[in-house]
Amino acid sequence: MATPGHLLAVSNAIPMVAVDHSNQHALSQKAPVRHDARMETVVILNQDQMGHGDRALSQKILGTFLKKSISLTGLSAIVMWNSGVKLVGSESPVLAELKLLEERGVDLLPCGTCLAHYGITPLVGTVSDMDKIMAELGRAAKVITL
Repeated sequence: MATPGHLLAVSNAIPMVAVDHSNQHALSQKAPVRHDARMETVVILNQDQMGHGDRALSQKILGTFLKKSISLTGLSAIVMWNSGVKLVGSESPVLAELKLLEERGVDLLPCGTCLAHYGITPLVGTVSDMDKIMAELGRAAKVITL
């Protein structure tokens, strides 16, 4: 048996386990577990479709995902970069779904540099920059990339 302040290693063809009995109180005082009813979730759209297959199918399933995503607990924002910013423009196949999400309080954050690159004027969302995007990702308990 190890004395207080020393590590005890146990091995019988089982991975090594180390136990430090000297600091039990400090271990129990680590960062608190979040018990928010609404855990923040951010979705990243880095292209203007979902997946890499047939374009028409990929845009259709993205539309379905966005319609159903309102039920995601704690969905706080959708961040768009690269060709994902095309989804906030006039030729977006999912503009109606994004408008609905925005009306329900989901922040839509297309990358300003990407919008300029593609020459897109956003019809929904708030033009964002990398500082805002990083802050949003930093607040999120969960990030989903499509």
